[in-house]
Amino acid sequence: MTSLQSNDFELFGLPQQFAQDRSAIDARWKDLQREAHPDKFSAQGAAAQRVAMQWSVRINEAYQRLKDPLKRAAYLCELQGVPVNAHDNTAMPAEFLMQQMEWREALEEAQDLAALDGLNDEVGRSRRALLQRCEQLLDGQHDYAGAVAQVRALMFIERFAHDIEARYENMESRLG
Repeated sequence: MTSLQSNDFELFGLPQQFAQDRSAIDARWKDLQREAHPDKFSAQGAAAQRVAMQWSVRINEAYQRLKDPLKRAAYLCELQGVPVNAHDNTAMPAEFLMQQMEWREALEEAQDLAALDGLNDEVGRSRRALLQRCEQLLDGQHDYAGAVAQVRALMFIERFAHDIEARYENMESRLG
């Protein structure tokens, strides 16, 4: 195995890029978990089991970052010294903020599943377009600063998508 300090891509034996095959990530995670499972080290004593447990935790952390396109994009930016810093850097283009306000209004006004479905579809298209733009910026142009803005926009969209899900659940509980 590589070192505990290896980056996630090295740990999983993947190219350090945004575009990844999710099934390859899943398969590699299973292989790594099998190799590092603490039970395999029970005969070697408590110290070996503790090390195996550290490996297992490290493998799971890497898997959580690599399997999620948003987290993977943010991680790639971080590895290049351009952290997202979403908690203290919330500046967004006015056009994007206007879009967010329109979506919020549409969510508040959605009275039926058809309206909610339409909004959900629009948000999904926006998310896919931003992910595609992330891939261009990260893998094609190596523009990590440019990708950071896309990642922050994706974070807004992810939060809004959760709000849509909550609204679906609210509607379903009223109907059912």
